Amino acid sequence: MQKWSFSLPTSFRDLYMRLTLLGFCFLYSSLVTGAQAECPLQLNPQRVVVRYGDSVEVNCNTSVPHKGMGWEADEGRVSKNQSQNLITWRVSNLTEWDIKPICFINPNDRRQCQVELPVTVYKTPDSVFISTVNHRGPMTEGQQYELQCDVHNVAPVQNLTVKWYKGQTLLNQTTFTNTIETPVNKTVTLLIGPDRADDGAQYWCEAELDLGAEGPQRHPTNSSKPFNVEVYYKPKHSSSTETIIQDDKVMLDCTVKANPASTYTWDHLKEKSSSPVLKSSALSPGNYTCTATNTLGRDSKVFIVKSKYTDRTTFWAIVLTGVVVAVALIAAYLIFKFRFSKNSVI
Repeated sequence: MQKWSFSLPTSFRDLYMRLTLLGFCFLYSSLVTGAQAECPLQLNPQRVVVRYGDSVEVNCNTSVPHKGMGWEADEGRVSKNQSQNLITWRVSNLTEWDIKPICFINPNDRRQCQVELPVTVYKTPDSVFISTVNHRGPMTEGQQYELQCDVHNVAPVQNLTVKWYKGQTLLNQTTFTNTIETPVNKTVTLLIGPDRADDGAQYWCEAELDLGAEGPQRHPTNSSKPFNVEVYYKPKHSSSTETIIQDDKVMLDCTVKANPASTYTWDHLKEKSSSPVLKSSALSPGNYTCTATNTLGRDSKVFIVKSKYTDRTTFWAIVLTGVVVAVALIAAYLIFKFRFSKNSVI
């Protein structure tokens, strides 16, 4: 009798084996998860946050009879113990970044079960440094520049926030989605467009670790040294004209803020002057134009100098005009009254 055989192609066979393995893994995971959910063990605390190199201590206890319980861990392993219902995982100097301690028990009425202790090991940065990208020296108003913050050797990065400040004002902040447990270096940049008000401002960045409710409630932070910004800007007067009444105590003040500092020139002076301030009493009435100049540009202001006597003359002229008008009105009234009375008599 002829025998017939049938075999799946290699690709289908591999697919079948993979699906079978996947189903087995899913079933195993479900069983383990269910077992852990019903495992008669309590951890205290249930989660720990530890600074790298510090000590840690967690209790595992049960209220059921058992044939032994213990801890499995890369550091601080506790051998199976049959006589106690509370055992402690203890490490005096934790240096394992991805440690996953497991407390296990062999209950009398069921198979072994276990509970994993979530552990977060953190490390503050070795340094936080701020610098400019592709630029040195003073910045120019109206242009954009990039600041860079380098955070060295920090963990875990998913708990890190890098914040940017100008003085005490928060400008921006960056968080990270990486799930890396070991220390890493991170670089963050900030684009700025400084103006004249920023001349002398201090920028700085800060690395902050937010480790949740189990971590330090005063979040560990490391800050860079302040970065002092020097901004170059051209002179700009607050007003283009100013009227000055000639007086011994009054000055023509053309001083204006600028970086680099301005030089000054005056028009309509008999003698040249580079001073930003002139005495108005030494000038005859008229218009005087001052120009402030630096390497970025220039700006002019016109001072209108008037004689203090001009205003007095105007005042008395107005008074005299008022008197003349008043006399004329009174005279007209008297003439009108006289004629009206004369006509009434006739």
